This record gives sequence, structure tokens and C-alpha cells, in this order.
Amino acid sequence: MKKGLLFSILVLSVFFSQAQTNVSSMFSNHMVMQRNSEVAIWGKDKPNTKISIDASWGEQVTAYADTEGKWKTFLTTHDAGGPYKLDIKGSVQIQISDILLGEVWLCSGQSNMEMPLKGFIGQPVYGSNQEILNSSNSQLRFFEVERNISTKPQDSCNGKWELSTPETSAEWSAVAYFYGKMLQEQLKVPVGLICSSWGGTPAEAWTPRNVIAADFKEFETVMNEESSYQQRTPTGLFNGMINPLIPFTMKGVIWYQGEGNRFNAEQYTKLFPAMIKSWRDRWNLGDFPFYFVQISSLEWGGEQWVELRESQLKTMLTVPNTGMAVTLDIGQEYCIHPPKKKEVGERLAYWSLAKTYGFKGIQYCGPVYKSMEIKDAKAYMSFDYAPDGVCSMENELEDFEIAGADQVFHPAKAEIKKGQLIVWNDELKEPTIVRYGWKSYLNGCLFNTAGLPASSFRTDHF
Repeated sequence: MKKGLLFSILVLSVFFSQAQTNVSSMFSNHMVMQRNSEVAIWGKDKPNTKISIDASWGEQVTAYADTEGKWKTFLTTHDAGGPYKLDIKGSVQIQISDILLGEVWLCSGQSNMEMPLKGFIGQPVYGSNQEILNSSNSQLRFFEVERNISTKPQDSCNGKWELSTPETSAEWSAVAYFYGKMLQEQLKVPVGLICSSWGGTPAEAWTPRNVIAADFKEFETVMNEESSYQQRTPTGLFNGMINPLIPFTMKGVIWYQGEGNRFNAEQYTKLFPAMIKSWRDRWNLGDFPFYFVQISSLEWGGEQWVELRESQLKTMLTVPNTGMAVTLDIGQEYCIHPPKKKEVGERLAYWSLAKTYGFKGIQYCGPVYKSMEIKDAKAYMSFDYAPDGVCSMENELEDFEIAGADQVFHPAKAEIKKGQLIVWNDELKEPTIVRYGWKSYLNGCLFNTAGLPASSFRTDHF
């Protein structure tokens, strides 16, 4: 009798769990949805159930759960505005309230993206206290994806949407906060930030398994090993913290990572573009904007550090619709988490405002080496993204080196005349190669007139 009763209770429990209408956790109170788009919305219900969705901005759509109970449809959004409501009716009815239509960006990477506005223990974010005090803004909202490692792609994640207030913003990613704040102020529309980040993680952890298996077989062994640093396992964070977000409709991605791959810059030159492509393929939103931060300067890591910076520069120059915020001038000598996060967020925002939203009259990228002419044993350098020439921002011109055909580098002198950089060594009569900032730590002395820094570079690899 008891066994029969327990069995009946179990059957009823399964039935009611199947009958419950569920929607992805991304769809919850206070959310921001991408404006003027066909927004994907999905969830689960009892198999073959009709799902009716009614948006208070005047759109309706219907979907049907498949044989596994999964359903997905697309809902048209309008111009920026709100607050709105969504009524979702299947086996039961769900209402999602206080929805804004605006701009949605995914913010991902490792600890420098994860670093909260209040800072880490013993590691500050400059200006954070005043920023937190003034952070109340109902038009700026944040969704933090809970940490999760998985060996298989997951359909759901834990997290909730929050409005920007002093109580909430202190815990938000500082880079994401400053980025979103500038977008919201300039676009004058709601901005939603989805943050999915984990400190100390390499790019392969954020890359789907099919890409790893096809092009990076050296990671296959690592995926099958037990590790105390499981967050570094290839594909683990893609499965647990990125796949659950797909296909949530967004405008683009900002990314701050690279330190975790510093030991193999050559591999990263292939891996990072492959990761970007895989995300674009999975989201099926075309070549959406992907703006990232170049790792800063730091007094350890040696040439591996600068080679990783070069790898990131190559990605910007070769992968469509990408952009790179250079931070060579704002690193800390012995701290991997630079405190000047406002500058980082705003430099990313310059890229978005200029390239994604069409703002005119602003510069968004620091000088990028273009060409070199040798005259009278001196190298006359030309740069893209420096329409009014280069400058030193009153810093001493240093960290330049020059070599001849023997490829032996010598410290070089440098000067700027009428916006053009000139580099030479008095003892070298036939220079052929120049490089700048070719070391792990430096203060940075080469900028355009907007104050945006140049990346470290070498002329012999372009």
C-alpha cells in the first residue's frame, strides 16, 4: 500500500513539474531587452503545449512546446522605452514586469572583467566610493551569471536582473559599469549588461568543444583530466556560463581576458579568433561587435607578456568588427589588476559609440603602426588612427629600440616633429627594424592627440 502511494505521489510530482511553464532565467523582472529587434525567447512546458506571449508594447506571438517540452519563438521589440510587461501563458501563466527596451551587451572574461566596482581585497578601483555613491540609475541594469563549470552545454543559468543603486553597483564589474554608464549617458536609452566572468581563466575554457576538438587537439587530454583548477578546463565555462545565454538577443560583447593565456601567445593568435567566431556562429546574429581589452603592462611575464599583447593586436587587425582598448599606460608594476577601471570601460565605450552607434567626431583607437621610411639613418614612422599625428602626452619618449639587418636591437632615441615620430640610434647607419614597448612593463609614451595610447609593436612582423 505504502509503495503504491509513494509511486502515485512520484508520478504526480513528475506530471506537475512537466506542466509548469518555465522561461529562461534571463527573462525576469527588471530585464532589458534589445530594442528594435526580433528577440529570441524560450523555455519549457508540458510537451505540445501552446505558449501565448503578450507584450504590453503591443506585440503578441505564439509557440508550441516540442516533444521534449522545449519551446522557442521570436518577439518583435520597438524603440527604447518602458517599463513594460510580458504575459506568458502555457500550462500556467507567468508575468514579467518592469521590462525596458534598450541596448544589451554581454561582458565576459577573467578577473579584470570580474573585478567589482568596490575593488578586490587590498586592490582598489580608483574613484569607486564616489562612483558608487552616485550610481543610482534605473536606466542602467545588470545581470550577473552565477559561476558554473559543466562538462556538457547547459540550457539555464542562475542570476537576476538588478537596477543600478549604491547597494547593487558596488558588486558589479567595474569595467562593465563604466562602459554601460557611458553608453547610457550618450545614447540616452536603457542599457542592460550581462556579466559572465571568472578570474584566472584561459580562452579555451570559454570555447565550445567542437572548436577545441577540430582545431586545438592539444587540449583534448586536459579536458579528460581531474584538476583543482576546473575553471581552466577547456569548454567548461562555455558550457556552464555562455551556452545558457544563447540565443538571448544582444548588441555585442566586451571582453577582458588574456592573462590566462600568456604562456602561449602563438596559440592564442589562433584560439582567440576561433572563440570569437564560435560565439558569433552560435548566436546567429551575424558578425556582432566584439570589443576587447589588451592586457596591460606588468613587471613580470617577460617577453611572453608582450607577445600576448601582439597576439591581441593581430586579432583586432584581422577579425572583422572587432576593436581593442589599449591599456599600456595605466598598468601597475606589480599588480595584475590595474585600479584605473574607468579608463578601461570608457575606452571600450569609445569603440561602441563610434563603430556601432555611428558617433562622429570622436577618436576611438590609439595609433596603430602603418609604415616606416628610412632617411639619413633615421626611421620616420606613420600611424593609422592618428589623424592629427602622434604625441607623448608630456611623457618622456622612451622604450624604443632599433636594429639593422643583423636584427640586433639597440636602445633608440626618439622625437616627434609636427606629429611624426622619428626614431634613430647614432651608431646605427642602416636601420631596418623599430620596436616600441617590447617589454612586460612600461608607462607608455606614444598617443594620438585624443590621449589614446598605442600598443607595443614591432615593424618586422607587419
